[in-house]
Formats: sequence, C-alpha cells, structure tokens
Amino acid sequence: MSAVAVLAATLMTGCGTFGTSAERKNSVYQNERFSSDETFSRLFDSSVQDTCEAARRALLSQGYVIGIALPDSISGTKRFQPEGEVHVEISFTVVCVPEGGSGKLATAYVSALQDRYNVKRSANSTSLGVSAIGSISVPLSSSTESLVKVASETIPAGQFYDRFFALMQRLITQQGNEDTSDLDKTGG
Repeated sequence: MSAVAVLAATLMTGCGTFGTSAERKNSVYQNERFSSDETFSRLFDSSVQDTCEAARRALLSQGYVIGIALPDSISGTKRFQPEGEVHVEISFTVVCVPEGGSGKLATAYVSALQDRYNVKRSANSTSLGVSAIGSISVPLSSSTESLVKVASETIPAGQFYDRFFALMQRLITQQGNEDTSDLDKTGG
C-alpha cells in the first residue's frame, strides 16, 4: 500500500469521526424533544385579558420591569448580580391564547430567556509629549469596563415555570373572588 493511499485513508477516517461543522452546530437542536411532559404552557379558567393581567401582576410582584403589556401578551425583564463580575438578565415573555369558543378559557404560553454577562476590562494607555519643555513623556492610562454576553439560554421547563403558573393561578382566583364580591354588593 502506498504512502498516498495510507494518508488518504487516514484523512477520510478523520473526516468521518468529527463530522462537518454544520453537523456540529445543528447537534444542539437534536436534544429538542417536543414532548408533552415538557410544556411551557398552562390552561386557566379565565379570559385572555384576565390571564395576561395575572401574568403581568405576577411579574411585577417579583420585581420584573414590564417592557410590553398588551391584552394578549406581556414581556418583562429582571437583572441580577449573583457574583461581583457576573450579571444575569432574565427576559420573560407570556402569550395568552383563547381556548374554546366561550372566551372563558385561556392558555398562557411562557418562555424565559437567561442571558449571562461578564465584566471585561480594557486598559488604555497613551503618552503625552510636551515639546516646549523638552522630550518629557507623561504616561496616561485608564481602564474601561464593559459587559460582554457570555451565555444565553431558555430556562428549561420545570419548577421555575410551575412557581410562576401557581402565582398566576392565585392572582386569577383572587381577581375572581373580588369580582364576585363586587357583584354581591351591587345586587347583580
């Protein structure tokens, strides 16, 4: 067997082992299961507007800043600093969709995105030459800090969303009790 044939066989084996870069990039999506037990939604016994209002109140009660508040969708963000040079931002999006024809049922679809940032320091140095008094150089230095995004991921379905949905349900129930109480007072 010639040296060229051995080299060609070795290269072909290496290519088959590692795959193409496109295959490696797409492999992260292979873990997407689309299974019914991993849902980002919950059905509520209330209208679309009441469901999204409960979502808005739930986010506000936990310190989220509301960016968009429409009758059928809400988005909000909250920032954390778990460590000295690490910053985390959670962006929440809730979309409320009617279920059935009565308008009394709605599904809330929720997704939360977590972005991680690290502080990056850059040193800047310059020198100042003053020709009138000779060749004296005075070094001037400064540093700048900026946040650099280092990771971004959707928070997986689980307890995080279960707690949010439980708070929404409590707020919907409270609102329903207040509405019933108002009807009793007015005799309606």
